[in-house]
Amino acid sequence: MRERFPRIGVFLLAVTDEPQSTRAWDTGAAGEQVVGARLDSLVGDGLAVLHDRRIPRTRANIDHLVVCHQGVFVVDAKKYKGRPALRVEGGLFRPRTETLVVGGRTCTGLVDGVLKQVDLVRAALDDPHVPVVGVLCFVDAEWPLFGGAFQTRGVHVLWPRRLGQLVAGTGTSTGDTTAVDVPSVHARLAKAFPPA
Repeated sequence: MRERFPRIGVFLLAVTDEPQSTRAWDTGAAGEQVVGARLDSLVGDGLAVLHDRRIPRTRANIDHLVVCHQGVFVVDAKKYKGRPALRVEGGLFRPRTETLVVGGRTCTGLVDGVLKQVDLVRAALDDPHVPVVGVLCFVDAEWPLFGGAFQTRGVHVLWPRRLGQLVAGTGTSTGDTTAVDVPSVHARLAKAFPPA
């Protein structure tokens, strides 16, 4: 603003609101902090966490990587309002399609984004014995009293407390019974995905 309008730039900054992109980033960062604090409370011998990791050669990042004996969880934290739901259409005569909806808005692109991050983590590890699972963790969403968590295309959709249960081994597992070498996998991921 100051460069574009040297004489009135300071005034314009004082009287205008922040751009929507700045507000959205701040909201997203607040959601990441909530999820990060929950994951940090679980760190121990069998669980390690990496926060805010840069994807090499891009401006993108991975919010959280959780390494535990079950495998690696790629966690994308979102601070959205509304109830997350899975809408399933088709089936017998038409192809089955799954759509993630949050507060009435289609959010299937979020699932696509997590799946891309899962593929990048799998490629970085290059180890078929380490399960890598995607997670969308919604902070401040409206979850029902019972149930509520679900999967779509292999990505868990849940809330911070349920995420804690999942990665601590008290929730749904990755399906693999092989124990992962947590320190080794953690070190490899820390090297492959530097801090953002």
